[in-house]
Amino acid sequence: MNKSYLKLRWLLNVQLLSSAFFILLPSVTHAEDWPQAQGSNRDNKSAETGLLDKWPDGGPELLWTFRNSGVGYSGPAVVGDCVYIMGGRNGLTELLAINATSGKLRWSKTVSNKIFDFEGNSWGAGPRATPTVTDGMVYALAGDGELVAFDTEGEFCWQVNMVSNLGGSVSIVDAGEPETYGWGYCWSPLVDNNKVICVPGGDQGMVAALDRKTGKVIWRSEGLTGGATYSSPIKATVNGIDQYIVMTQSGVAGIAAIDGELLWNYQRDRPYPDVVIPTPVYYNQHVYASVGSAGCDLIKLTKQNEGSFDATHVYFNRNMKNELGGFVLLNGHVYGSSARRGWVCQAFGSGDLEWYSKRVSDSLGEGSIAYADGSLYLYAEREADVAIIEAVPEGYRENGRFTLPEESQMRAPSGKNWTHPAIAGGKLYLRDQELLFCYDIE
Repeated sequence: MNKSYLKLRWLLNVQLLSSAFFILLPSVTHAEDWPQAQGSNRDNKSAETGLLDKWPDGGPELLWTFRNSGVGYSGPAVVGDCVYIMGGRNGLTELLAINATSGKLRWSKTVSNKIFDFEGNSWGAGPRATPTVTDGMVYALAGDGELVAFDTEGEFCWQVNMVSNLGGSVSIVDAGEPETYGWGYCWSPLVDNNKVICVPGGDQGMVAALDRKTGKVIWRSEGLTGGATYSSPIKATVNGIDQYIVMTQSGVAGIAAIDGELLWNYQRDRPYPDVVIPTPVYYNQHVYASVGSAGCDLIKLTKQNEGSFDATHVYFNRNMKNELGGFVLLNGHVYGSSARRGWVCQAFGSGDLEWYSKRVSDSLGEGSIAYADGSLYLYAEREADVAIIEAVPEGYRENGRFTLPEESQMRAPSGKNWTHPAIAGGKLYLRDQELLFCYDIE
């Protein structure tokens, strides 16, 4: 048996034992923000505790519904008592601030003077990126590449356009006109210390670091160029070196946080045949990625003497074919939805399939996912159904389900419920275009 696999399996067992230790501790309620796309660490996980592990008939209590979010798939970012979300309203792309207690609008600000759309688009116009909130600032990206920084009271700070200012372009796989924008800019800004990490794409460098207070360029990834994908970047520290991991149309790459140098670039035998949307996962010198029909890859990173990295293939299979809903790495297993399998539990180290929900009658349809306090929250993209299941590799075990009380009147013909759920302050946030629902899950 491969020594690398055995070592990874041992480390995952240590992680599992550590998690089990904490589960034995007395339950204490702990609230946490959800300040950016896919949570604090961009891994679809919340550290909140004291949450319901089973739902009553009809689901948890609906606290409020905000009905004027506009069109788009932007997810909610929640910090303190405020929810930040983007939408296309009245011909504009706007950033909205909503009171998390009352569901009332606090303020709205213009991010772009238009609502991004493209020729032949039947999936829905509007923003896809989720705002990023940190240190009293909010960073919001529109589909046409307008990145705007506001303070949390809505005061304008600076603005940079990915195309006109940074020479960017987006991957155009199966996309319509205008080609420069593909399906529009969809990644969510990553804030790291004094930098805002962006993925403008283009010949000057696929990745850019901007000064988070001024918007001025700090560096570009000159060693990595090409069109931006629709996946959000993540930060990882690999063998003591901070880096940003980004998806490309051909694979995955790592960029040095300090200066934008290309550290490694894993290229698949065949480029991804479809749009690249899911965010990768990093754990212990390994990167996991899944992109639709192309299946999933696990890549091992090994540091070289000169500070660069060797990226080697561990496995490839189609046990996970994640299209849009993301996935969660938990205790050595990856959970997420997979085309034609439904919800899937896959061993991280080997890629083996533990279970898939299509074997279970009346299991929830495919969609997006979030984790908190021992449970997985599943949001079906077609039926507007929401379920809570146990986060265990032994099988698909539902502990409650409900259907959203109303459906969007603004969804495009081919559009679905693609916005990811958010968990913050004991609340579950779910969006369907103009509708934003807030549920009490404590």
